[in-house]
Amino acid sequence: MSGLDKPASRRRMAARVLGIALCCGWSAAWSLPPVPAVASATHGATRSAAPLRIGVTPGPHAEIAEEVRRIAAARGLAIEVRRFDDPARIDAALAAGRLDAASFEDARQLEAARRAHGYALSSVAPTVTLPLALYSRRLQGLSQLRPGATVAIPADRRGASRALVLLQNENLLRLREAAGLDATRRDVLGNRLGLRLVERPAGELYAALDHADLVAMDRETAQRAGLQPGRDSIGTEDARSPYASVLTIRDADRGQPWVGELVAAYHAEPLAHFLLVRYQDSVRRPW
Repeated sequence: MSGLDKPASRRRMAARVLGIALCCGWSAAWSLPPVPAVASATHGATRSAAPLRIGVTPGPHAEIAEEVRRIAAARGLAIEVRRFDDPARIDAALAAGRLDAASFEDARQLEAARRAHGYALSSVAPTVTLPLALYSRRLQGLSQLRPGATVAIPADRRGASRALVLLQNENLLRLREAAGLDATRRDVLGNRLGLRLVERPAGELYAALDHADLVAMDRETAQRAGLQPGRDSIGTEDARSPYASVLTIRDADRGQPWVGELVAAYHAEPLAHFLLVRYQDSVRRPW
């Protein structure tokens, strides 16, 4: 039984229609450069015998990469999955040539790393979305929110902005358009229910369920509390959001045939089935 004991009718499956998250520049997040055309299934056998080295963080990204490895192997492309406890080491290892690709961060995080360290890295395709979602012990749906309800959101800048955008997409807030994905509480122009927004550190968000009407948590925070967005939430980010993780490679490798093959493995129908069965819409497919 889930930590919030939502009825079975609340369980959402990954096949549901996507739709409301194209505001605030979300669609622009998918203006990724084209990758080389996918070669035949046997093309991977012609490259070096050394497998592609893919850097990931433990948890869903590692589990998904292992499934991608099995799919790619059947197509003649060998992959070695390398796990990193420290995400900051992944981009450094990729830029230094100790990895060939990575999937663990979104496009905005990658761009920040590029600016900070001068990495010659590019995102070539979305992989999966680990959604931020809205949870409640008091409500069965967002329509039950009453005027003046308390909403707890993450205190960190990125998490707060992400929560505010989700609340706007759920038609609960209206944000200053110029704020885009960097919105703060100062950018709230409309709040039709007069919601009381309070910021809490990630470690306090689960406890906030005891006194707040609604709590926004990213997937990692929710999972530590035994919650799953696809099972327990009453509002969640669209799969096609700018916070979807991306497949990253070195700029110099953009023309390599294996890039298209690797993207094809990440976007294969067997992987879509794996995501649906394994995560029940708590890890979402943005492709």
